[in-house]
Amino acid sequence: MAGSGEEHMGENPRARKLADRIKEVIAERLDKGLRDPRLGFVTITDVQVTGDLQHATVFYTVLGTEEEREGTAAALVSATGMLRTEVGRNINARLTPSLEFVLDGIPENASHIEALLREARERDSATTAQASSAQFAGDADPYQKPREAESDED
Repeated sequence: MAGSGEEHMGENPRARKLADRIKEVIAERLDKGLRDPRLGFVTITDVQVTGDLQHATVFYTVLGTEEEREGTAAALVSATGMLRTEVGRNINARLTPSLEFVLDGIPENASHIEALLREARERDSATTAQASSAQFAGDADPYQKPREAESDED
């Protein structure tokens, strides 16, 4: 293949295909569980493989507290060798890429954004409720209309 080894993933269908397969293999393996009690409830959100297919970055999320996230990170680091072996057995590649696990910050951001949106909706409905019970200051209709001509006809 022509080009440098640092090709962008979008340009390399082999890297995308390999990344998808690695995501599947690791997710399946983690579903079976590890013997590590530190492992929390993990979801593999994405895998990115370098253009030269030598390195895979595995993005994941963990439900729970900061402590549970730290425990899961430690569990994944200690399971990296075993997970890489598992990946190697389940992919058709000459070399098994090295694995790096990275906590995906997107869900935390998403829940923060969701909280902000909820707060904004609550403020909006409070404002709407106030507006519906509000009265005009002064006359209900401050604009004077020309008086209708009184009819003199009998």
